[in-house]
Amino acid sequence: MLRTSAAILFMAIAIVLFLPWLILWTAVTNNADLMYSLSMTSVRIIARIVGIRVHVEGLENIPPGACIFASNHVSNVDPIALFPAVPRRLSVIAKKELFRIPILSFGMRQAGFVPLDRSDRKKAAESVDKALRQLKSGLSFVVFPEGTRSLDGRLGAFKKGTFLMAIQAGVPVVPVSLIGTQHLLRKGHWAVQPGDVTVRFGAPVDASLYKIDQRSELLTRVQAKVSEGLPPEQRPLPREHHPANPGAA
Repeated sequence: MLRTSAAILFMAIAIVLFLPWLILWTAVTNNADLMYSLSMTSVRIIARIVGIRVHVEGLENIPPGACIFASNHVSNVDPIALFPAVPRRLSVIAKKELFRIPILSFGMRQAGFVPLDRSDRKKAAESVDKALRQLKSGLSFVVFPEGTRSLDGRLGAFKKGTFLMAIQAGVPVVPVSLIGTQHLLRKGHWAVQPGDVTVRFGAPVDASLYKIDQRSELLTRVQAKVSEGLPPEQRPLPREHHPANPGAA
């Protein structure tokens, strides 16, 4: 609890005292790279404060150019482990509630983060269109295709939106397997527990080879690769097979 409180205090100080200057620098230079780089340094410091030890595997699988990193999602600390592990600037489609935080919301918009209002289909579609334009301009994205955190730590079903966007942008999808974060911060809790996390990047899947009506095939392939990178206790449970006609002799 003390570690988490110290991390929250550090984040608040960074937002109030340092982020405004980075926002001003970004506005003057029209370049958010410095702000993003220093923000990732702050995230690494937060991880150290709360005792998260991140181990990264498969960096050689990350292709050059813009791509989508598709990861499983089991905890609110997932971004803390994942974002600094990717050796390039990233964006994300984030819940609109995060954009209500003073100062931080302005910095996120400058960095190209995209707010998502799931209660309004028109605004949600506009957010996806904006993300698509940024992908085509060369900015990579992190997505959690399950759409929400897993309650039991196991990989859930993926939604199709991510893969439709990947096909439309013609960019590779990099499967990411996050291992261990479910033990550090469970849903409904706020105190982070110290521990080890593995971020495992799998071989990319080239979405440009798929057509719009093949998005389910792309989804299935990426989901399988994410699952392959997870330990057995985080993989989906095997489906039970029932006889087609249980009453038959």
